[in-house]
Amino acid sequence: MKPSLQVRLSQHLALTPQLQQSIRLLQLSTLELHQEVEQMLEQNPFLEPDDEVPLPDRIVEPAGAADRLSQREADASSGDGAEAGDAAEPVDSIEFGATERDDWENGTERDDFDGIRETPTQRNGAIDDDENDPIDRASSGISLQDHLRQQLMGMRLAPVDAAAVMVLIESLDEDGYLDGTLEEIAERLGDPEDFDAQEELLAQLQCGLRWLQSLEPTGVGARSLSECLTLQLRARPRCEAQIVAIMICSGHLEALARRDVKKLIAATGADEELIKQAQALIVGLEPKPGRPFARAEANIVVPDVIVQKSGRGWRVVLNPDVMPKLRINDLYAQAIRSHRGSESGASLASRLQEARWFVKNIMQRFETIQRVSQAIVERQKNFFTHGEIAMKPLVLREIADELGLHESTISRVTTAKYMSTPFGTFELKYFFGSSLNTEAGGNASSTAVRALIRQLVSAEDPKKPLSDSQLSLMLEEQGIQVARRTVAKYREALKIAPANLRRAL
Repeated sequence: MKPSLQVRLSQHLALTPQLQQSIRLLQLSTLELHQEVEQMLEQNPFLEPDDEVPLPDRIVEPAGAADRLSQREADASSGDGAEAGDAAEPVDSIEFGATERDDWENGTERDDFDGIRETPTQRNGAIDDDENDPIDRASSGISLQDHLRQQLMGMRLAPVDAAAVMVLIESLDEDGYLDGTLEEIAERLGDPEDFDAQEELLAQLQCGLRWLQSLEPTGVGARSLSECLTLQLRARPRCEAQIVAIMICSGHLEALARRDVKKLIAATGADEELIKQAQALIVGLEPKPGRPFARAEANIVVPDVIVQKSGRGWRVVLNPDVMPKLRINDLYAQAIRSHRGSESGASLASRLQEARWFVKNIMQRFETIQRVSQAIVERQKNFFTHGEIAMKPLVLREIADELGLHESTISRVTTAKYMSTPFGTFELKYFFGSSLNTEAGGNASSTAVRALIRQLVSAEDPKKPLSDSQLSLMLEEQGIQVARRTVAKYREALKIAPANLRRAL
């Protein structure tokens, strides 16, 4: 073939560094954003924290500030349609507003074993006094290891025994269980080839374990759930139900989880009433004795936006606690004016422009989050009045079309961003859900259906729990067409056990 030259005219989007930065900042979580800000503060001398920025009553949104990326540009960037401004006047500081925010709640509750409820403030099986309140421990910041060391200091143990207990304390995981077997710990401490030394070390660790398991919280140092529950039961007053409960925890936890009353009666020799009393004792135990010492801050989700009542509607305000306060160093910015035209001056001017773009992109990030959040609130007004059972079907495309943004932009904004509402703190993605057909010809949100399933299960007869087929029929009676398999999928997503495991003894 003969080589030839051809001229073609085409349009394409060039992802400038500023646009790339805007896309990246938009998808960061709050923690990642603050890490990015700290890194930029270290690298760019023109950027500095501004702790004196006044906070007006609420943010005033510049007209069209977050709409500078057209649909065409978003499509050309293969779905990376985040907000990034065209060349505009430099921004020298971020001044976001805030209002007094309501307290929010993000408590969770889950069942790890047979109805043993895992609530952050649940007390263990032993009787605690006021000084050992788990809430006080969490607020004081003391760790489980420190709490055990303090008790060890008050015990008059031989140096060898004290050293063995200290080793075991360091081998506990965050739940209070022993991380590994005593043999594995002995091998890490001594010479595996020296059999006699290993035997002696293992004997010392076994003695130390008995001392450790005598400390508070009861159940600490256990090597399994069975041992943990048994230790707590042994600390309870002796009675028939306690003896039966110990027998169940020692080797029949699986039968208890399956609600296999006949097997429990055969294994323990107790009658059905005594089995029920034993189950009540077991349910009241703490399966994770180290939980009260866990840092509460690790489980806290800080919302990016806060929904507040405004007249007959709702408004969204940005949470001032998550917004970095930045400004351009005026002294440095004025200093480079005297170096204009020089090579060093051009380099400094470039760093100054970089700092201005960073501040501007952060501002646009929060503006976009607020706009998307407000659009979600407008679509889900009933949720903020009646709760999740009133949730409407919503997909990313609807919000994208309303705001003139790309779906990928909405996806980035709603990922790892949280909203504080009267019913708790939720990820923005929570408000999106697929639709299910109704007999009236309308649609019901999958989120609302899940809430209805939870409501039906909570009101069921414990002796005759509802099966997935029965739940499907009950939903159909209310005009919502849901297949049994779909009900099972939603039930599993809600962490609700099957009917046979929900049946009361």
